[in-house]
Amino acid sequence: MKQTWRWFGPRDMVSIDDTLQAGVEGIVSALHHVPTGAVWTPEEIAQRQREIATMKDGSASGLAWDVVESLPVSEDIKKQRGDWRTHIANYITSMENLAAAGIEVICYNFMPVLDWTRTDLAWRLPSGATCMRFDLADFAAFDLHILARPGAMDDFDAPLQKEAARRFAAMSDERKTQLAENVVFGLPGAAENFSLEDVRGHLAEYDSISEDRLRRNLLDFLAEIVPTAERLGLRLCCHPDDPPVPLLGLPRIMSTEAHYQALVDGVDNPANGITLCSGSLGARPDNDLPGMMDRLGDRVHFLHLRNVKRETADLRGSFHEAEHLGGDTDMVALIEAALREEARRRAAGRADWSIPFRPDHGQDILDDHGRKAQPGYPLIGRLKGLAELRGIVAALEPRVSA
Repeated sequence: MKQTWRWFGPRDMVSIDDTLQAGVEGIVSALHHVPTGAVWTPEEIAQRQREIATMKDGSASGLAWDVVESLPVSEDIKKQRGDWRTHIANYITSMENLAAAGIEVICYNFMPVLDWTRTDLAWRLPSGATCMRFDLADFAAFDLHILARPGAMDDFDAPLQKEAARRFAAMSDERKTQLAENVVFGLPGAAENFSLEDVRGHLAEYDSISEDRLRRNLLDFLAEIVPTAERLGLRLCCHPDDPPVPLLGLPRIMSTEAHYQALVDGVDNPANGITLCSGSLGARPDNDLPGMMDRLGDRVHFLHLRNVKRETADLRGSFHEAEHLGGDTDMVALIEAALREEARRRAAGRADWSIPFRPDHGQDILDDHGRKAQPGYPLIGRLKGLAELRGIVAALEPRVSA
């Protein structure tokens, strides 16, 4: 399992020097400044590779850009409207340019409108650490009283509506603004952020798009790009919905094992694969992460290892980002399943036997509080998580490989 680290580019408050000292073996990055739908040019790709390969003093880092996260899919593609055909052509060109630069793994997602949703980006824990949190009642307050989405009342039962109204009435104007900004924060690291009016506009356009229609649009997209990925030796891997439940009346198609089975069956090609994110999928109590790794492992091209603590037993409920070994997912069992998959791949002679993983998210601890890095991506909190995950791998790998 190759230890990688997400880096948001030169503006990231965590430097390449920091990642190297953390002991990582590769970098996960993206061209966040390039508008969604535009081509990633060879020049821009080469520039990011140089930035990754160089420490502050000009010496070589020894690190390379191993995984793209994300090559974003435009809303036009998801909805099959507007410039969606041009955007697919540009996506294929970007894939060709990435392959020419020697990059083989591309992570993307197909979440409509919002790429991930949290109500708090720095929720304080009893220890003094802070983390990201999704509070269902606060989200309902946003949906019902800030966004004022038509039809929102149908999505929340009477007790939750009452609690949302109470929460909203008690909120200061500052908290209302902060809550709205948190919910529409957007793709981590992206230069583009939605306003409330942007969200309302997109939601109106999704009124006619069912779950089945969105899935067809995804499979249409993959039918266009997967043959190119196979020809170029690329591995595409779709990230799950986050949270993995319906929100804002939008369809969700990457939330369960059945969804992922439909993905790999719909375009049955080894280049069409999965980003198995234990945090996103782990927010649902009915998702069996070690079992998913065992059953779908031959298509898992990238692993996000993080943990969440569910605050209720409901299918849709509140949760917060836990320590990597402290949430509801059995991380030891998941890593053991991943190592078994690697052993199967080695035995089959697969060149891609080593699955890249990264310590996804992390709690802000110690000096993270003053660094103000990308929300969810602290230096020390992730380093702590990586150390814990590295220890599990070191303990299990000799046994699994024997």
